[in-house]
Amino acid sequence: MLAFKPEEQNQLQLVDRDEIDDEEELFEMIDKLTNHGINAGDVKKLQDAGIYTCNGLMMHTKKNLTGIKGLSEAKVEKICEAAEKIVNFGYITGSDALIKRKSVIRITTGSQALDELLGGGIETSAITEAFGEFRSGKTQLAHTLCVSTQLPINMKGGNGKVAYIDTEGTFRPDRIVPIATRFGMDAGAVLDNIIYARAYTYEHQYNLLLGLAAKMSEEPFRLLIVDSVIALFRVDFTGRGELADRQQKLAQMLSRLIKIAEEFNVAVYMTNQVIADPGGGVFISDPKKPAGGHVLAHAATIRLMFRKGKGEQRVCKVFDAPNLPEAEAVFQITGGGITDAKD
Repeated sequence: MLAFKPEEQNQLQLVDRDEIDDEEELFEMIDKLTNHGINAGDVKKLQDAGIYTCNGLMMHTKKNLTGIKGLSEAKVEKICEAAEKIVNFGYITGSDALIKRKSVIRITTGSQALDELLGGGIETSAITEAFGEFRSGKTQLAHTLCVSTQLPINMKGGNGKVAYIDTEGTFRPDRIVPIATRFGMDAGAVLDNIIYARAYTYEHQYNLLLGLAAKMSEEPFRLLIVDSVIALFRVDFTGRGELADRQQKLAQMLSRLIKIAEEFNVAVYMTNQVIADPGGGVFISDPKKPAGGHVLAHAATIRLMFRKGKGEQRVCKVFDAPNLPEAEAVFQITGGGITDAKD
């Protein structure tokens, strides 16, 4: 795993995983099935289908697994039985759940006020959704997180790599350079630790997510950014006649995001667009609501609403979260990314 250590000139350099204390394995590799009587050829078929861990395998239905070419119902039954011996997917006590929560890492946003609002930063093993109008700071936060995720954990980072799926063509690598400089990091090393893909259709977007499992099982990723999650669905599905199909496909993709977050202890940060809300009420001058409907609302763990403030200031409000109070924080967009607002 990658980490950074301070050098004389406040620079951060990569150090080998061996130099860092070993952390408990968060997932069991699919290869371990061979120790329980599963054919190596069948394990290869699972890997070709994007399943690289026993944890990930248990997140698939048997119907899904029998759809993989070369896997019969009898084989799937045997594979699932073997996986159950390796991974405990049954009940655990509340105390065990609390210990498991200690593996959650909170990644700094670059703004202390925003970090405090979020209970320490962007959480791993969860989906954080940011919605708001254009120029409200959603993508700027994504760029800042690309850098802060690579900071060591004792500096409020995630000590890991970043995957960035861009559906709107808004990723700017040259924007990363001044942000890296602000955090005292080598810009070249930071950019090397970001893997980027531009998606053009919703199918392409989903396939990019499937391909991530292989990378995340081999390398230490801590953040997945999808900017934005809904854009391609709004383009590829039009009219009310296709709405049900769109929502079903969107639900499948969001389910995949949840599984990635929990399987690899990765923070998922996705941006969302807003739509006009005709039933928003007469007391709101310009009513807006997040796109994606209830499907997206239920998938996101933490929902943040962004809006413009004075000048370069932006306001973030906790719209929905299981463990955070409904409150607001003001932050500022600078050349070095997201920072605290100046009075």
